[in-house]
Amino acid sequence: MITASLRTNLNYNEDKVTITVLMETATSKEIRILFKKGQLMKEHKAGFPITVEIHEGAIEFGVNGEKMHLIAGDLISLDANVPHDLLAKEDSIVRLTLSKLDTVDRVKKVIE
Repeated sequence: MITASLRTNLNYNEDKVTITVLMETATSKEIRILFKKGQLMKEHKAGFPITVEIHEGAIEFGVNGEKMHLIAGDLISLDANVPHDLLAKEDSIVRLTLSKLDTVDRVKKVIE
């Protein structure tokens, strides 16, 4: 058994989004992304399917030029290699589910 919390040890970074690996399972990696209002994850692609959950806050989620307003409780799933970006409309906690085959380093490079 593995446990983790999206809501403990919240350390927002004023300069860029904060990425924390919460757990790895046999099939996935669960990542917490903390956004301060106005922070952006520039357009990028994942080499494997992903699922994004807005746990708290609000995000403008761009997919292929279309902007969607996602709020707490919303989920979105993308196939591999779909260009997307995220802009925090308010302080937000986002859960990202990656394939076990994907790398956390790829996600970290998006915020550099």
